[in-house]
Amino acid sequence: MPKARLNPQSVTEAGAALVDEIGFENLSMGLLAERLGVKTPALYKHVTSQADLAHRIAIVAMAEFADAIRDAIQGRAGSDALAAGAQAMRTYVREHPGRYAAGDAASRRTGPDDPIIPAVERVVASWAAMLRGYHLDSSQEIHALRMLRSALHGFSTLEAAGGFQIDASVDDSFTWMIDFLDRGLRDITTSSAPAS
Repeated sequence: MPKARLNPQSVTEAGAALVDEIGFENLSMGLLAERLGVKTPALYKHVTSQADLAHRIAIVAMAEFADAIRDAIQGRAGSDALAAGAQAMRTYVREHPGRYAAGDAASRRTGPDDPIIPAVERVVASWAAMLRGYHLDSSQEIHALRMLRSALHGFSTLEAAGGFQIDASVDDSFTWMIDFLDRGLRDITTSSAPAS
């Protein structure tokens, strides 16, 4: 197998593909070098460390993740946007569990110009767009965003890890959860609307 032509982008893309196969927690520079047909020190010409590689994968993941939700909810509002965005998140986590885990683990910023910041902001903006049709009061939006992230993250990562073992349809459970969230969001909107 000929050696790959390496640059920071190709190393990051190969690392992202690798973590989807083996799990983010199993990432190592040695495994990636083997995958690329090079000696491990060759990777350090393109990324400074394994932590740098993981951070680069996280940036890719958050950008892809934001795009997936944005594309799914385009032209939709309310319960349609919620269902479509939630399904896009679930699908992304199922198809890219290692990348998603890298994005979720990227809590440290390297500085104010860190490219992870706009990538994460795009994810939050996508979640906020999912909620826009509910016309939440600004004081409730952060709570709704946290609830949405917690519910969708929990369900999606549990499913990707094989955490649902009871003999019942996981798809039905997901639909039930989204319907439950939708009813709760609509109820909050209705109960906080000013009396006419």
